Amino acid sequence: MLYCTLPKPPNSLDLNGSHPRKIKLTAPNINLSLDQSEGSLLSDDNLDTPDELDINVDDLDTPDEADSFEYPGHEGQVAVRNAREPQEKESVIPEYTAEEEREDNRLWRTVVIGEQEQRIDMKVIEPYKRVIAHGGYYGDGLNAIIVFAACFLPDSSRADYNYVMENLFLYVISTLELMVAEDYMIVYLNGATPRRKMPGLGWMKKCYQMIDRRLRKNLKSFIIVHPSWFIRTILAVTRPFISSKFSSKIQYVSSLSELSELIPMEYVPIPESIIKTAAACKETCSVKDGLSDPLQKQK
Repeated sequence: MLYCTLPKPPNSLDLNGSHPRKIKLTAPNINLSLDQSEGSLLSDDNLDTPDELDINVDDLDTPDEADSFEYPGHEGQVAVRNAREPQEKESVIPEYTAEEEREDNRLWRTVVIGEQEQRIDMKVIEPYKRVIAHGGYYGDGLNAIIVFAACFLPDSSRADYNYVMENLFLYVISTLELMVAEDYMIVYLNGATPRRKMPGLGWMKKCYQMIDRRLRKNLKSFIIVHPSWFIRTILAVTRPFISSKFSSKIQYVSSLSELSELIPMEYVPIPESIIKTAAACKETCSVKDGLSDPLQKQK
């Protein structure tokens, strides 16, 4: 047998600066090109795989459809997701149907007043649309009679009174432009209108200022039926803001019978409340006239 003597391990560090000799290694040449040339990573030699790595998919065990994977700590997330599903279904935006679109078109009307496009809330003014109506024609041609019944105005005690009046104002002006073709007159029915329904000075001034120049010019008469001291005062106050031509067109009428002497009443819509008030006033006036008659006193 052969015996070899191993060198003894050093007992201390070499502090004299002697170091083992370093050996420099040279790396082999590697071709990193992506073609399938010799020595390339994609060459047939490098792409060959042993037969043992062939995998038969049919032999793999796959979980059944009924099998489920349960992860610890996910039960809470599943419960939260199930709880949110009904809310997510409820938050889905419903389809905007054609019927709903037609309904919205009926609730809102777009008009052009003073070269500006305006939108009218037709739903909020629905109870007050009777405030303006067509009363037929007078004279020759298409001279329209426009009836404005103040008794159909909204009550000033409404919380949204200003909003209603703004939309009603747009409705009145736009309707007036549609009704008038040539000359016209306005019959303002002031009877049976309590003070809380009377339009304010600012509203009436705004109406006059927003009326188109054509409508101002074609207005031939402004008849006020059953004028009260309040309406007379308003017109007196607004006189500085209106033209003298418009002031000359204002005419006061104290009764419906007097109105019938000025215009044809066949198509003039008179509210029932005004008819009752006029009848009661006529009866009261007759009693007063009878008491003031000397012959009536003798009897």
